Amino acid sequence: MRGPRMSTADDLARRTRAFVAEHVLPVDDTYDGDVVAAGGDDLRLRLQAKAREAGLLTPHGPVEHGGLGLGMVDRAAVFEEAGYSLFGPLALNVAAPDEGNVHLLDKVARGTQRERYLAPLVRGDVRSAFAMTEPAPGAGADPAALTSRASKVDGGWLLDAHKHLITGADGAGFFIVFARTSGEPGDSGGATMFLVPADRAGIEVVRHVTTMDASMLGGHCELRLRGVFVPDEDVLGEVDLGLRYVQVRLGPARMTHVMRWTGAARRAHEVAVQYAASRTMFGSSLAGLGLAQQLIADNEIDLAATRALLQQACVILDQGGRASKETSIVKTFAAEALHRVADRAMQLCGGLGVSADLPVAKIAREIRPFRIYDGPSEVHRWSIARRAVREITGTRTGGPA
Repeated sequence: MRGPRMSTADDLARRTRAFVAEHVLPVDDTYDGDVVAAGGDDLRLRLQAKAREAGLLTPHGPVEHGGLGLGMVDRAAVFEEAGYSLFGPLALNVAAPDEGNVHLLDKVARGTQRERYLAPLVRGDVRSAFAMTEPAPGAGADPAALTSRASKVDGGWLLDAHKHLITGADGAGFFIVFARTSGEPGDSGGATMFLVPADRAGIEVVRHVTTMDASMLGGHCELRLRGVFVPDEDVLGEVDLGLRYVQVRLGPARMTHVMRWTGAARRAHEVAVQYAASRTMFGSSLAGLGLAQQLIADNEIDLAATRALLQQACVILDQGGRASKETSIVKTFAAEALHRVADRAMQLCGGLGVSADLPVAKIAREIRPFRIYDGPSEVHRWSIARRAVREITGTRTGGPA
């Protein structure tokens, strides 16, 4: 398999575009972006086999385990091309939550954990899930609200947890479970991450939580763990430092969400421009009318601004910075800008824009939840404002640091 030194990110992006057009878009459009109807895990295995043959599988994964080793900046164009189809990220093994879990495990996993969990995930042999979110009043946009508990026993830990909205849980080979090992909900420390095979006794996938999106394999599930034993060797990172490690995952994962959804929004925009150029009304093409041109121009602006902000944050991440402020800004802006792009595209396409005859409606359906997933826009704005007050005035506005 070709590594990044032999195949530049631009070349990978070009080949990804061709691969998605030939192998992925036809399936995506046939099934209107519904991954279950399209074949679920059987579809994943078929598409990933083709991506592996094309030398495109897991472009962000470590080279020693079969990935291509791309950094954050180089991922942007490749992930955008994958995201041009709702099933493209699945095909290249860059879909959430596996993509973020590969990144986390590569940074934090040690010893045999890399061979047992990271390597098969990079190869596409298994899927995974990140089990942090809980029903209210538990962890969600505020990870410190964690209520799940892990109790120390001889040789390991017993986990008791109630999780929900766990993406990819149904059919996952293992979970990264976030549980409290000390302290109380609201404390800034005391959380730990555990690697838990999905067939471990005491784990139950209770149900799929029905959501408006349909392209995420394994659904968004309610999950219960009752007295699940985890040996000490499967503690990911150090005990009580989970809130520190989770930041290793969350910032980059928000940026890769932006990359993928930029590709989807770009497709909606391009379809709408093609439609507007071919549709004649009032003696002109729709694309020649001023109000339509404003929609087209505003889409171009939102796409360009998203990419520019994304580039800035990815440079900092590649340099080893946390980029907490930058990733919050990008996530908030992009989630709203890309939603606007898809919405304008629907408007340009008129009645067909809300039908399944064009891919615009399904893209709008899938993009909308991004304003909530990985932190609602309002929570990110709160965080951005607190940082601004602290940086400018040297004072805190209250709340957690």
